[in-house]
This record gives sequence, C-alpha cells and structure tokens, in this order.
Amino acid sequence: MKKEREFARVIVTKKGERWLDTGHPWCYGSDVADTFGEYENGDLVDVIGPKNKYLGTGFVNDNSKIRVRIINRDASVTIDEDFWYRRVRNAWQYRKTVVRDSLNECRVIFGEADYFPGVTVDRFNGVLVSQIQTMGMEKMKDVLYRTLYKVLTEDGYAVSGIYERNTAETRKLEGLELYEGWYRCDYLPDNHTDETVIEENGLKIAVDFINGQKTGYFLDQRRNRALVGRLAYGKKVLDCFTHTGSFALNCALNGALSVTAVDISETAIAQAKRNAELNGLDNKIRFECADVFEYLEKVNRKEYDFIILDPPAFTKSRSTIEHAYNGYLEINSRAMKLLGKGAYLATCSCSHFMSHEMFEKMLREAAWKTGVTLKQISVSQQDSDHPILWNVPETDYLKFYIFQIN
Repeated sequence: MKKEREFARVIVTKKGERWLDTGHPWCYGSDVADTFGEYENGDLVDVIGPKNKYLGTGFVNDNSKIRVRIINRDASVTIDEDFWYRRVRNAWQYRKTVVRDSLNECRVIFGEADYFPGVTVDRFNGVLVSQIQTMGMEKMKDVLYRTLYKVLTEDGYAVSGIYERNTAETRKLEGLELYEGWYRCDYLPDNHTDETVIEENGLKIAVDFINGQKTGYFLDQRRNRALVGRLAYGKKVLDCFTHTGSFALNCALNGALSVTAVDISETAIAQAKRNAELNGLDNKIRFECADVFEYLEKVNRKEYDFIILDPPAFTKSRSTIEHAYNGYLEINSRAMKLLGKGAYLATCSCSHFMSHEMFEKMLREAAWKTGVTLKQISVSQQDSDHPILWNVPETDYLKFYIFQIN
C-alpha cells in the first residue's frame, strides 16, 4: 500500500485473497487471519492480503459469516457523500437506459449488483420502498436516502415518501432489529397512504407496499409477464401461485379464452381481484383460494392448454436444496401430466440456490416421468433493472422457461 489509510485493517489468508481477486465482494470470517486497529460493527475497514496487498474497502461486521462486504477497490478513492452520490446516480442512469419506459415502477437499487450491499430500493410512482439487510448500510441509511432524493428530484422525478420494510429475518444474522414504517426527515412530507397504482404492460396494478410481500410488488417478471400474455391468446389458462394476479391479468388482457388464477393466500386473492376490477377484467378471470398442489390433483387432463407456475422460492439456503428440488419436480410433473400435446407450460424458480443446471435437470426428469417432450420456446431471467454481475452469482436468481408440450 502506497499511502496511509484511515481505516482499521482486516488481514485475510492466501485463500481469502484468491477469492477476493475473482471480483466477489464478500470476505468470509473463515478467511480472516488478523485485524489491526479499532472498529465497530458497520464501520468501513480496509481488507489486506497476507503480503500487504490492498484488496478493497468495505463494511465490517463480526456478527456475520460475511465479515466484510467490499464496496470499493481503489485505494485512492475517498468514501464520502460525493462517493455515494456518484454511485446512486450511476444506478439511476442505468435504469434510465434499460427500463426508460418504466421508471415510475422499477428497481432503483439491486444490492451488490449496484454496489450497495444488502440494499433493495423499488420505486412505485413517488414512493421509494427500501429494504436494508446489512449493518454498514443501516448505519449510513440517512446518507443513502438523502442521496436518492437528491438524484431523483434533480432529474425531475418526485419522491413523496420512503417506506422502510426492514422485516427480513436475515437482518438478525447481522445483529439488526426488525422494523418497518415511513422514514421521517425534513425533506419529505408526513402525509402518506399505504397504496399506489402503477402501470405495467398496459395494465393498472395496485401496489400495497405496507402489507404486500417484499416491497409490495414483484417487478422482476415484467418482461416475462408480457411474453406470457402474448402467447395466451385463445388459450384456456391456469395461473398457479397467482399472488396479486399479474400473470393472469396479462393473459386476460391479451385475449385468453379463459383464465383461472389460484393462490393459497386469501389476502393475495383479494388483491388480485381488486387488480382485475381496476382493469375491467373481473368477468374474465376466475379466482380460487386453494393450495396449488392440491388444486392440480382435482384438475381434469386437457382442461387447460396453458399452465403458468410461478411459485415462491422453495429454498433460501443450500441445506434445503434437495427438498426444494423435489417440490419443483412434483409441481412441474403434475402440470405436464395435465397438458395435452400442443399445450403450453411456463415455469420458473426465483431461488438463487436452485441453479440453472439443477432446474433444467428437474425439468428433464419431470418430462421423463410424465412421458412428454418439451419444445423450448424461450428462456429468460429477471428484468434488466435487476442486473446480474457475472462475478457475483448471488445476483443471478430468476429462471423462466416456456415450453410447448409434445
């Protein structure tokens, strides 16, 4: 290192140095050899190799298996408010390029993919819904929110409120408390509602960012919903795990012969019905509150000629991957068994731990078990406002396949 640094230092092993040299931003506790200087959890520290090589600067947390989350690899850079302003501006400029027609409903910050470890920020009209899952970003959230407000309003996009959904159990692994509510500050108004209506693919969608799942709405399937909608014309569609009805709505809007939407959650079904009413499609969609696995047992073969499977993540860790594999295998086998030749299947997984290779292996096994041939129509991933960093596999999570059954 060529200059004196103000931060405490975390020394990593040769193994840790090799890992960080791949470009991955996570330094694991098992790779830490020593520390020098005083720090508190959530502070910035320099990560140094065994031969004094500077590897990066990041947020440290002794509570977490991920000891340091690297945010910068240039020792000459000063990490101050200007640093964060440039980073937020870069993230916003990226969205203005890749989803310029959907800036009122888009993901503004996608964690490590935008170099904000553990941070999710979605924009629904003027409301920003934030989730923070790391100690370092929690400690500097005032700077983050002020910078988001500055970048967006300078560009002519209003910010009427910031709602914090910091209720994920993973926060406990960082030593963080769970809470939610409106962020209070002198530059934002205090009067808020719990819902807004966005537009997606020609549809009106009510987003309940206080009571809905995650940030209130799943923005990552926007393009996939449009693709399914185009294929649904003249089809009898079954939308499984419909949640707030987004796939069903896209199908009904685009001329599906009939649409049935199923979800186990009464709250989700109620929201889906409301969305159907907003678009004048309530007479074109039949809603069922039921367990999808049990519902498919009662469906007659060839009753539907297009089935959509968009289940929640069956696994959130490697330890349960076998159980998740069997769950995906069961649900996809049941769907394939019900579809006649020439029918269509859309199926996906939103779990990073269910890899592309494993998901395709499951699909091949399901096809073999049910005696069908899969003719691939398309393979896609999450929408581009959820970017994938190739050196951070954790940012690659959504797998979406559409087949014709032969």
